[in-house]
Amino acid sequence: MFFYTYVLTQTICIQLGSNIGDRAQHLKDATSALSSHFSLIESSPVYETEAWGLKDQQAFYNQLLIFESTESPYAIHQRCISIEEQMGRQRDLRWGPRIIDLDIIFYSNKIIFSPKLQIPHLRMQDRRFVLKPLVDIAKSWIHPVLGKSAEQLLQDCNDNSEVKLIPLNGVRDSI
Repeated sequence: MFFYTYVLTQTICIQLGSNIGDRAQHLKDATSALSSHFSLIESSPVYETEAWGLKDQQAFYNQLLIFESTESPYAIHQRCISIEEQMGRQRDLRWGPRIIDLDIIFYSNKIIFSPKLQIPHLRMQDRRFVLKPLVDIAKSWIHPVLGKSAEQLLQDCNDNSEVKLIPLNGVRDSI
């Protein structure tokens, strides 16, 4: 008798953000760290955006990456926290400056609402800096709660913050 175990590969979208020091290098370092654990499928261009929430700080560089993995969303979340800590992230101030910020935007079409993890990201539909790069790489992805594509979410978004494309040689190309 044979028993088969099926391990399903999931598609994960992770938002990277940095507004301290060499922002482009921090995105590259985080991408490298994530890619050592997950299979990188796609990367968005890098965008510069004003800070969200706490406005009086340097602008962020933001980028979205799509990976495939068989790890659970909780394991991926813990891995993101570990990478942030290894890179020197300190959680002193909500929405404050940070060397790196890694947020899971979606995990395939799964819906998770727990005290430690909310997927899809609860405020993604309100943030142009998430939606613009998402449309660049996954415009037809459907939000499992709202039932709208990434493209529709961007069209409906009330966030008027500027999302400025940053032509960084090597950041996206080297991924």
